[in-house]
Amino acid sequence: MRIVVTGAAGFLGSHLSDRLIAEGHEVVGVDNLVTGHVRNIAHLMGNRAFRFLHHDVTEYIFLDGPVDAVLHFASPASPIDYLQIPIQTLKVGALGTHKALGLSRAKKARFLLASTSEVYGDPLVHPQPESYWGHVNPIGPRGCYDEAKRFAEAMTIAYRNFHGVETRIVRIFNTYGPRMRANDGRIVPSLISQALSGEPLTVFGDGTQTRSFCFVSDLVDGIYRLLLSDQTDPCNIGNPSEMTVMQFAETIRRLTSTASTIVHKPLPVDDPRQRRPDITLAKAKLGWEPKVGLEEGLAATIDYFRALRG
Repeated sequence: MRIVVTGAAGFLGSHLSDRLIAEGHEVVGVDNLVTGHVRNIAHLMGNRAFRFLHHDVTEYIFLDGPVDAVLHFASPASPIDYLQIPIQTLKVGALGTHKALGLSRAKKARFLLASTSEVYGDPLVHPQPESYWGHVNPIGPRGCYDEAKRFAEAMTIAYRNFHGVETRIVRIFNTYGPRMRANDGRIVPSLISQALSGEPLTVFGDGTQTRSFCFVSDLVDGIYRLLLSDQTDPCNIGNPSEMTVMQFAETIRRLTSTASTIVHKPLPVDDPRQRRPDITLAKAKLGWEPKVGLEEGLAATIDYFRALRG
């Protein structure tokens, strides 16, 4: 297949491009490099199966030739990003999704939207199944990202129902691995970077809030299975193994052998207290569940961040 990946120079988009090429597909990567980086796809330059297009997906996307699938992964994805560029975050979720869907419709291509567990907000149901509608503050500091993704899902379903576009929606839970940005504000790169620098590890609140962490290769495998499946409604992909933020910080301390202490700071506004996917649907429809253990995945991620530091 010839597949368009928006956000191809980002953390997830670059790993997804690798997998698609490894499966024998041709990839057209689209990115405006606002939060992505060319180093994530440098190894693909010169590969005949990969073409890079430096382009803002909120503008019309024109491509010659056939397209079999469009995977829309362009979006800021960390609290620091969407607090600094809230309007761009909203635009890529709304206008970017519209343009990517338009390309799919024009090319009669399958469309896959990268949505997020943030559509559930600070959930009142635990773990979160796809049937849960969410508990989201539309005017809070995270609203620009949460509502952009919720709108993107609604737009995707509208194109499916009104225009007959073949659509897939993946709701991505916390994912980590090599190629994350050290300063992007998410818990994994933040704690690893602090540990490797010998700085105190920042835990927000009392650390009893929970998260679940999925290694990037597992996530990409789930996305690829979803793309090829007949599952048209949203599907959670994530690791249901849940732990407190304090337990996670202690794990980072141990794996990095740091002498860093742990400091507590106030919990950010609307920060979810619990986050854990119900992956019953992914198991049943995709035959998917995560395989990489937390310590194995963290070891690879820590090695990546060590290499970045030289």
